[in-house]
Amino acid sequence: MAKVKYYYDEDTLSYRKIAVKKSDRYRKVLFSFLGVILIAFFGFIGFSQFLKTPNELATERELKYTEFNLELTNKQVDEMSQVLLQMQDRDNNIYRAYFEANPIPEEQRKAGFGGVNRYKYLEGYDNSDLVKSVSKKLDILSKQMSVQSKSLDEIVALAKEKEGMLASIPAILPITKGDFYVASGYKMRMHPILKINKFHKGMDFTAPKGTPVYASGNGKIYRAQRSSTYGNVIYIDHGYGYKTIYAHLSKMVVKRYQDVKRGDLIGFVGNTGLSVAPHLHYEVHKNDIALNPINFYYGDLSLEEFATLQQASEESQSYD
Repeated sequence: MAKVKYYYDEDTLSYRKIAVKKSDRYRKVLFSFLGVILIAFFGFIGFSQFLKTPNELATERELKYTEFNLELTNKQVDEMSQVLLQMQDRDNNIYRAYFEANPIPEEQRKAGFGGVNRYKYLEGYDNSDLVKSVSKKLDILSKQMSVQSKSLDEIVALAKEKEGMLASIPAILPITKGDFYVASGYKMRMHPILKINKFHKGMDFTAPKGTPVYASGNGKIYRAQRSSTYGNVIYIDHGYGYKTIYAHLSKMVVKRYQDVKRGDLIGFVGNTGLSVAPHLHYEVHKNDIALNPINFYYGDLSLEEFATLQQASEESQSYD
């Protein structure tokens, strides 16, 4: 039975019974009913967490674990990209610069990912944005690593080529230091036999007959013969445009087409051909142009020795 409520009427100075309207009664009932429904709904939602099946709970844990791994992978990809960026910078500005190779343009390193939406198939899933972001970063990273790998292969090939070139350039004296005296250098002088003013295209090293003569760089013997002018003479093709000539030998110990290394014995000092005394006439050519051999002894001489040899080559007399 509902309680009867009263109010105090100041006009009549008495308590009067409160009359409840039907509309208020209905509204009260409606609000009570809605409150019960809402409490039941939210209570069911909370309670349903405890009603999930083992498979649902396992799937939920797997989704959370997958999301965690995706975020971790995304972070690792960003870190790898930074490392690769540093490698690209060293590649362009150090390695390729050292070997005189053109730097790889930025467009070439990152090309190939515009146009069609290649990640459309990843849309419509949980964490689609994260999955698409990681996939795109991995594709870019893979492309850049492929370009970088090819660049490093090229650098290795250039390094081997550079190593071969450095070993082939005629960079040592053809006669051991202390076993010779310079008779003439790279200059105009009077030929001692022909008596004509002629440019001397090499250097004459006076030394006792039989003094060993060595190849000044790696190469291949392309001529080993007797000449009326040079006597017993050896020509070595070092590759890369370099050739050397060793003339007036008493004996040759190499043959045509034979490969030689820098420092290999190829013959002995003599006095054959147009020569007035035992000596070695030595020439260096680059692209069939005779160069001053004194500029190629950096593998043998100190600065003081170089200065002494240069002075001697300018003051001495030719023997051929």
